[in-house]
Amino acid sequence: MRVRGLRTHEGAVPAGECRVVAGIRVTSPARTLLDMAPSLTARELADAVEQAQVKRLVTKRDISATLDRAGARAGVRALRAVLDEPAFTRSRAERRVVALLRAAKLPQPEFNAHLAGYELDALWRRERVVLEFDSYAFHATRGAFRRDRRKSADLERSGHVVLRTTWHELTEESHALVARTAEALARSAPRS
Repeated sequence: MRVRGLRTHEGAVPAGECRVVAGIRVTSPARTLLDMAPSLTARELADAVEQAQVKRLVTKRDISATLDRAGARAGVRALRAVLDEPAFTRSRAERRVVALLRAAKLPQPEFNAHLAGYELDALWRRERVVLEFDSYAFHATRGAFRRDRRKSADLERSGHVVLRTTWHELTEESHALVARTAEALARSAPRS
């Protein structure tokens, strides 16, 4: 059936890459990212992956499994490049931190690491330094504010240094964030 203004595609899709939404068969989020990859710029694809992760529609494992099944399809190389970034991240803020740290020649953290029952935005495990991103979209409620403070207190009690940053600091005052991070890493580095 053709619908004016709607472009459809047909083809065999592995069972693990299909979903039924409102009675309509659609591809999984990871497969959709793969199908979109050839028509997006690298930045658009990275943003699409970020949004899918923020909405908890897809994980790195989902994308990896889809890529493993894809063979030599168009879009595989582009999506793999996003997945194979040295620090696969869920957000533009995390990608910005990677670039800032690289430019400052500081060690890269683990992103979205788990510690003490918490998921951390960035963790330098050996140095016991944590960096958390405070975005208004995800931290503007009273409950989020309380959870963030409890998380910081728990981590500090366990001997971690907790740094918090905002998008404004990342983009407009990045030198201050790099300096605070370098200082925290230097002070917390294990003595040989």
